[in-house]
Amino acid sequence: MSRKDVLKGLMDAQPATPAGPVAAPPRANRGAIGAVSRSIADLKARSVVELDPHSIEAAGMSDRLETDLDADASLRNSIAEYGQQVPVLVRPHPTKEGRYQIVYGRRRVLAMRDLGQTVKALIRDLDDRELVLAQGQENTARRDLSFIEKVNFARQLSEAGYDRKVICDALSVDKTLISRMLSIADRLPPDLIAGIGAAPSVGRDRWLALADLVEATETDTITLLAMVNLGTVSERSDDRFQTAWAYLSGVMARRKAVPESTRRPAQPLYTPDGVPLGQARYDRNFCTVKLRLAHSEGFEDWLVENLPTLFTDWQARNTGPARKP
Repeated sequence: MSRKDVLKGLMDAQPATPAGPVAAPPRANRGAIGAVSRSIADLKARSVVELDPHSIEAAGMSDRLETDLDADASLRNSIAEYGQQVPVLVRPHPTKEGRYQIVYGRRRVLAMRDLGQTVKALIRDLDDRELVLAQGQENTARRDLSFIEKVNFARQLSEAGYDRKVICDALSVDKTLISRMLSIADRLPPDLIAGIGAAPSVGRDRWLALADLVEATETDTITLLAMVNLGTVSERSDDRFQTAWAYLSGVMARRKAVPESTRRPAQPLYTPDGVPLGQARYDRNFCTVKLRLAHSEGFEDWLVENLPTLFTDWQARNTGPARKP
């Protein structure tokens, strides 16, 4: 099994009630008992334990777009020589007894699996919201996550239903930057982002510009993935970004070279109650209808399925009954 498959796999009683009435203990005792219980829970949360790395499963969101095998090997060799210096953070699995879910430290867990050693871990009881906040804060503290990997993390949080405040808190950024990040995520298909990869030297402005080019040229994902060739054009994700950029820039330049008089402006499309539904664009050879899936409510599937019938009806109204041979 490849390391990529392993990484994907990792990323996949109340006490009995006493019989009969029992006198309520004094309030002071309840407070003391509660304080002791909280102290014990706090000590457990700070205690480092040894866990079987195979008992730890995925949880939360995926932060990385690609695996750096050289960096993974370096981490594994360092741990083999010096031991695991920093524990990972896990939470008890919500449905599987004796198993855990990773909060952060996936690469260390994989390294300990490869080395056949137990992994040092902190165990904390976290709900889903607390888990993604902890993941996001860990990501913010790390300098090796690229801008688009943080965008991808924000997209996953948004699709999971978390509100903007939680996303802002998780990534420690303001609402303006989150809006720009989610704008990129909305306009760049996840498959294209994954095909390009982390692109560590590419920042916010160039990713925004790439999203603008994708939207302006209406280039489909399959074509763009063919251009970046899912990584075989170059092993460097920065180069794959540049390949996509150069292709889209060329498309845009050719479009601008078409005389203005031969172009038809894009026609906005609306629902009967005025909700923006998409737009129709025209060039020399095609009319392209683009619908917003967030508003089309499945109309796009109906349209594709019924287009032959609609075209036949239109022909009948405009040319009369078709002649039989």
